Amino acid sequence: MPKLATVLKDEIVRLARKEVRAEISTLRKAATLSRTDINALKRRVAAIEKQLTSLIKASPKKTAIPVDEATTIRFSSKGFATLRRRLGLSAAEMGFLLHASDQSIYKWERGVRPRPNQMPKIATLRKMSKPQVTALLKSLQK
Repeated sequence: MPKLATVLKDEIVRLARKEVRAEISTLRKAATLSRTDINALKRRVAAIEKQLTSLIKASPKKTAIPVDEATTIRFSSKGFATLRRRLGLSAAEMGFLLHASDQSIYKWERGVRPRPNQMPKIATLRKMSKPQVTALLKSLQK
C-alpha cells in the first residue's frame, strides 16, 4: 500500500507543477509585455523632454519692461541705487522687473557693471514713474 500512496503523491505533484508552469508562463508573457511598454514610454518621454528644452531655448524671453534700444545708455552704480530708492523697490522687486537676481542688483549698486542686454531695461525703467512701476509689478506678479 505504501507503494500506491507514493505513486499517487508523485502524480499529484507532477500535475500541480504542470498547472503552475502554465500559469507562470502567462504571467511571464504579461510582465515582458509590460516591460516593453514601459521602455517605449520612457523613450517617448525622453524625446518629448528633449523637444521641450529645444523649444524653451528657441522661444524669446518675455521681458517685464518694454525695451527701447535706439539710444546709447550710460550707467552709474550711484544713479542705479538712487533709482531703486526713488521707485521704492526692494532689490528682489527690482531684480524681478529686470530679470536678474537680487544679488545682481546689489552688485550693480556696488560698482559692477550690468551685462549689455540689461542696459536697455534699466534705461526704460529710468523713464517710468513710481505708480507706473508699482502697477507693472502688480500686473506681473499675478
